[in-house]
Amino acid sequence: MAVFTTTVLSIGVEAELFREENMIILFGKDAPAALADYCYNIEVQPMNGTITSEQKLWIDDQSYQITSVGDVVSRNLQELGHITIKFDGSSTSELPGTLYVEAKTIPVIEKGTKISIK
Repeated sequence: MAVFTTTVLSIGVEAELFREENMIILFGKDAPAALADYCYNIEVQPMNGTITSEQKLWIDDQSYQITSVGDVVSRNLQELGHITIKFDGSSTSELPGTLYVEAKTIPVIEKGTKISIK
């Protein structure tokens, strides 16, 4: 069962810039105007449990093992739809709002892309 599932509603004009840093930023549709251009805007959804490093992040049909979970990831995701996903395989949560996953290529993310954690 998925702990969290959402859909990308729109993509900020500068969202792709963070791929060079091996990360993406998610934010709910009510992202502040100053940040919206840098985010993949998602539908805010309720959480069905707690995010742990035993789970995987799914972007459509591609999976990424979660390696570390920042302290406020679950709360921010549920309340704001806002987290950073870092694709570097880090086992230590350096930033509280960041979800760390294995170091693999970030897939193409488009309007309608499904993102889930299970």
